[in-house]
Amino acid sequence: MSDIEKGKIGSSFEEFLHEQDTYAETTELAVKRVIAYQLEQSMKEKSITKVAMAKTLKTSRSQLDRLLDPKNDGTTIGTLARAAEAIGMTLSVELR
Repeated sequence: MSDIEKGKIGSSFEEFLHEQDTYAETTELAVKRVIAYQLEQSMKEKSITKVAMAKTLKTSRSQLDRLLDPKNDGTTIGTLARAAEAIGMTLSVELR
C-alpha cells in the first residue's frame, strides 16, 4: 500500500520547513506577524491612535510603524513588552 493510499501524502509542513532550513526564520516571521496584528487590533478596540501610542511609548510615529510592521524583525523584546503594557496586556515569551 502506498503512502498516498494510507493518507500520508508527504511530510508535515513543519518537517518541510526543517528540510528547507527555513523553520526558524518562518517561525520568527509568523510570531512577529501575530504580535503586530494583536497590537493593532487592540489599539483599534481601545481607540488608541498611532500618535497616542507613540507618545505613550515615548517614541516616534515612524518607530511605532516599524514595530507594527510584521516584516520588520528589528524589534526588541523590551519594546514589545512596553507596547503590550501600553494596551493593557502582557508579553509572554517561553522556550520549549
